[in-house]
Amino acid sequence: MSTIISCNTYSSLAASKLNNPSLPSEGSSFLRTPKSCSFWNRQFLPKCSSHKHVHCQLQNEQQKKRSFSLKECAISVSLAVGLITGIPSLDWSPMAYAANPALSDLSVLISGPPIKDPGALLRYALPIDNKAIREVQKPLEDITESLKVAGVKGLDSVERNVKQASRSLKQGKSSIISGLAESKKDHGVELLGKLEVGMEELEQIVEDRNRDAVAPKQKELLQYVGGVEEDMVDGFPFEVPEEYRSMPLLKGRAAVDMKVKVQDNPNLEECVFHIVLDGYNAPVTAGNFVDLVQRRFYDGMEIQRADGFVVQTGDPEGPAEGFIDPSTEKSRTIPLEIMVDGEKSPFYGETLEELGLYKAQTKLPFNAFGTMAMARDEFEDNSASSQVFWLLKESELTPSNANILDGRYAVFGYVTENEDFLADLKVGDVIESIQVVSGLDNLVNPSYKIAG
Repeated sequence: MSTIISCNTYSSLAASKLNNPSLPSEGSSFLRTPKSCSFWNRQFLPKCSSHKHVHCQLQNEQQKKRSFSLKECAISVSLAVGLITGIPSLDWSPMAYAANPALSDLSVLISGPPIKDPGALLRYALPIDNKAIREVQKPLEDITESLKVAGVKGLDSVERNVKQASRSLKQGKSSIISGLAESKKDHGVELLGKLEVGMEELEQIVEDRNRDAVAPKQKELLQYVGGVEEDMVDGFPFEVPEEYRSMPLLKGRAAVDMKVKVQDNPNLEECVFHIVLDGYNAPVTAGNFVDLVQRRFYDGMEIQRADGFVVQTGDPEGPAEGFIDPSTEKSRTIPLEIMVDGEKSPFYGETLEELGLYKAQTKLPFNAFGTMAMARDEFEDNSASSQVFWLLKESELTPSNANILDGRYAVFGYVTENEDFLADLKVGDVIESIQVVSGLDNLVNPSYKIAG
């Protein structure tokens, strides 16, 4: 008899994220669709993470642990550095990553540990520049690493993190408040008050040596921090190029819940994945997806690719390889859209390699397990339509700007809850529904309202 527990509870039982670094053998097609060998994006399936009240039906109480060995790390390095080992191409170009000057020096790959937490990636991707709030954020995030240390030493390290965050909050509070957008100031101040109270509660938790209570409180505080940072964004930060301005655009952020019915899986029967979509850095890509979600385009669609490296979906039945707009009876495609650190707006229509930006840092990197991106034709940058995929791998020795995906495919969101369960999905599992749960008011030019 299957046991019913929340997805979050089940996730906490897992000792580590599910990773499957194995890739298809040489000569095999990588991320291709059944209709076209050149579309790797057509076969990935979306995964969603649920809110704390959404339940997953599970048959096992423990998740299988998967290790990422040194040998496998070396394989990842070799893929990123030379791509000369016959790795399967993402059918959409990543594997044709021949000589890249940015990858000539191995030190590029090991310059520092990459940020792998989707929540942290989303916080750092916000278009803000407020040092005071970042100085609160960083030590709170560092608690995760501190908790990896066993016993008393780990809690001692957590205590230092908490004291540093608390001190930064007290010293920088006025700078944080001054950085809030005027229209959002009241809400931001309210969140700061909750953050202050929560910080005191976390200090007491550490003083009581209640190790199990640290991580849940940390998550709560970082949600407050993220909320404050979002309240610092005043309007939309740039103008989308005129040729794309009439497309559905997500001018801000939105969140969706994706409910998946799992078939023939002893570990999982049903789960809801929560995905945060980032229109600040990918307004065209995220807007296109939200518009399709509102059209119920993905509801009832099967997972079309699940190979241990990615999960993909979005290839409709029939000859079309993307979304056919009923109002025009033509395929709707969107441009490749890549936002880079230091730039005020995204680059459109070209990969960073084609632009010569080999060492550029993308604002939405392929660092996290459950990174969500658009698939496209290998030889056509602006051919994405409806096929999306989720990466089933974290960056280890291949951080941002030193892997085979960043700058080649448009990332537009991250699975933030229940991402571990993505690895349990199989081809044929059904997306029962995807629903926008917040941020729909940030969608402009919604074509679904015109076409019905």
